[in-house]
Amino acid sequence: MLNRGYAYCTIISSKYDGQPLLSHLASLYRHSTPEAWQQKLNDGEVTLNGVTATGRESVTLGQTLVWNRPPWVEPDCPQHFEVLFEDAHLLAVNKPSGLPTLPGGGFMENTLLRLVQRRTPNANPAHRLGRATSGIVLFCKTPQSASHLFANWNTPRIQKIYRALGQNIAQQDAYEIVTPIGLVPHPLIGSVWAANPSGKPSKSWAKVIARGAGNTTFEVSLHSGRPHQIRIHLASIGHPLVGDPLYGTSGRPLERLPGLPGDGGYFLHAQYLRFHHPMTGEQIALEAALPSGFPELEGQRDAKRVYEKTESGRARNARQELHHSGRVAAAPRGAPVSAH
Repeated sequence: MLNRGYAYCTIISSKYDGQPLLSHLASLYRHSTPEAWQQKLNDGEVTLNGVTATGRESVTLGQTLVWNRPPWVEPDCPQHFEVLFEDAHLLAVNKPSGLPTLPGGGFMENTLLRLVQRRTPNANPAHRLGRATSGIVLFCKTPQSASHLFANWNTPRIQKIYRALGQNIAQQDAYEIVTPIGLVPHPLIGSVWAANPSGKPSKSWAKVIARGAGNTTFEVSLHSGRPHQIRIHLASIGHPLVGDPLYGTSGRPLERLPGLPGDGGYFLHAQYLRFHHPMTGEQIALEAALPSGFPELEGQRDAKRVYEKTESGRARNARQELHHSGRVAAAPRGAPVSAH
């Protein structure tokens, strides 16, 4: 899909005051060499305070730097989702692996946000999943529901449970993981979230539900919401996700040729989400079936997509719909970061 291009805007901070523009661009956007950036400058793609730059300038504190990236063809990705629950305030969907939740990383149109907003323009995500992570994403339709969920997302009031396939055979049946998460160096993009002793406090609870030939299936519940938290936490205890191209057994990037955060190949699924409805107070319990290709436990029944209103003692099958792509509004602000 050919998108409409994008304007990447930054404000020059004191740290970079006086730095040559060409050097600054090459360090800020490491995907391109200084020679490639000079060609973009020659093509008129970069402005400083609204004036087309040549590359001979130095940046100064407070300047507005804009790279007007021309339209590009985005990588292919799934163009569907399933509705698990919907009312006047909320929309819950089952995201396929490979579909980004929000614009970024080379994706502007091929995102879950674009697909959802085509049918429900006022829907904005309460959180996000990593591109390769499948499962439940909850959208808010009203500012009131969004405010309530944002305030409670990383508290015990909202229960989030994931299925993950880790490398190696676990020696314990359960793990409380409190590895701090912070930025560490990455050879291609400058820095990436990973295990870091000086990082932010983080907590996950991982329970073993099956052991296989050289791997372990975990059920993981989150008690904080750091970027890529499950991938980092399981890796930090010696169980990187099977197929994860980024994180090694230390919870840090692989020493040789680490992948990028959005690269796929691993097995991680947001399977359960339980919370009280922000407007009615009724308990909602969502479950998303494991996607095809995800290893299932022996004898496991097909998972059902359901929601329960336990206060009224009823359970109903959620509506399931398949939707296709289209143009929609811009990305929301304020959605919590991906924890997966």
